[in-house]
Amino acid sequence: MTENPQAQAVPPASHPMRFALNEEMHARPPESLPRRASISYLVIFGERSPAPVARLCDSFGHEKPREGANHFSADLGPFRLTWEKHTEFTRFTFIVERDADSPLFAAPALEAVPPDWLRSLPGALLVANHLEIAPMPASPPPEEAIARQFFDGHTLISAEVAGGAARAYSHFLIADDGFGRFLVFDNSMTPRQRGRTAQRLLEIDTYIMIALLTLPVARDLMGELGGFEGELESITAAMREAGGKQEQDLLDRLTLLHAEIVRRHTATQFRFSAARAYSELVALRISDLREVRVTGLQTFSDFVERRLGPAMRTCQSVEKRMNAVSARIAQATQLLSTRVDITRENQNQALLESMDRRAHLQLRLQETVEGLSVAAITYYIVGLVGYAAEGLKTLGWLPLEKSTVMLASIPVVVALVALGVRRIRKSLGH
Repeated sequence: MTENPQAQAVPPASHPMRFALNEEMHARPPESLPRRASISYLVIFGERSPAPVARLCDSFGHEKPREGANHFSADLGPFRLTWEKHTEFTRFTFIVERDADSPLFAAPALEAVPPDWLRSLPGALLVANHLEIAPMPASPPPEEAIARQFFDGHTLISAEVAGGAARAYSHFLIADDGFGRFLVFDNSMTPRQRGRTAQRLLEIDTYIMIALLTLPVARDLMGELGGFEGELESITAAMREAGGKQEQDLLDRLTLLHAEIVRRHTATQFRFSAARAYSELVALRISDLREVRVTGLQTFSDFVERRLGPAMRTCQSVEKRMNAVSARIAQATQLLSTRVDITRENQNQALLESMDRRAHLQLRLQETVEGLSVAAITYYIVGLVGYAAEGLKTLGWLPLEKSTVMLASIPVVVALVALGVRRIRKSLGH
C-alpha cells in the first residue's frame, strides 16, 4: 500500500512566539485610500487602553477588537476607523470617502465621529491633524493661492512625493481649531500608495512631536548640571587642602552628589533614548516619501533638519554632558576614597606602632616586676630558711649559726627562683 506523503508532513511544535511575531510583521498596514478622502488623525499620549475603541464599536454595532490587540481597523459605516497602540501613545485615524468635487477641508472626517465619544477620550492630546487627498487639478493653483486658501497664508512646506506621483503640502502649525493640516494632490498613486503616503506624512508629525518631548527635559537638566558641576568643582578644590575628618566630609558630599546625578540620569534616560529612536523614525519616514523638490519651497526633509535637528543635537549634548559629569564625579569619588583609605591605613599604622611601643614598655615593666618578684620571693624563702636553721640549732642538729645559714642560702635561693620564673615565662610564651 502506497503511503500518503502529505499525511507524514507533520512539522515540529511551533515556538511560543511564532504566530505573535508573524502577526507583528504585518501589524499596522496602510489603509487603501480612494482618490478623494478626508482623514482626521489624533494621537493620545499616556493612554493605551482599547476600551474607547470597544465603546465606539458598540455604538455602531461592530465587533470589538480582540483582547491584547495592538491595532484594529474597521468600517463603522459613516467612517473607517484605524486604532494603533504604541509604547507611549495610541493613535486614531478616521477616514471618510468624499465625492470628487467635495471642497477641501470643508467637512473634516472627525465630524462623523460621535462628539460624546470624543469628549470621553482619556489621556492628553499630543497631535491632531486633518489630511485631505484629492486628484491633482488640471491647472494646479499656485502655491501662494494654496497657502492663502488652506493654510492661513503661512509659508508652505511641500514636495513631490512617491517619486513624483503626488504633491504634498503642510505648514506644521496648529490652526485656530486645534488641528494641523496636510494636503495631498494625487497624480497617479495606487490606493495603497495613497494610504502609505498619508501614513508617512502623519507619522512624521507624530514622531517629531514625541521626539521633542525630550527638549524641555534637556533644558531643565542644563540648569541642574550647572549646579552639579559647581558642587563638584567646590569639592575638588577643597580636596587639595583637606585631611583627616575633612576628607570624610568631602567624601560624604561626593556620595550624595553622585546619588543625585544617578537619580536624574535614571529618570531621564528613557526620554533621551526615545528621542533618538523617534528622530531616526522621522528620518526613515522622510526617506520613504521619496521627495522631489518643488522649486522655491522648503521640502519636508529641509524643515525637519532645520527644526528637529537642532533640538535633537541639544538633547544629545545635554545627555553627553550628564554622562561626563557623572564620570567625573565617579573619578573624584574613587580618588577621594583612595585618599581616605590611605589616611585610614596611616592611622592604623600609627596605632599599631603605638601598640608596639606599649608592648615593649609592658615587657620592660614586666621584666622589672619579675626582678622585684625574684627579690621578694628570695627574701621570704631566706626568712623561712632562717626559721628552719634556728629550730635545728635549738634541737642540736645544726652546729652553724642562723645568720650563717641564711647568708649561705641566698645565692641558691636567688638562682632557683630566677630559674623558676624563667621557666614559667617560657611556658606562658608558648
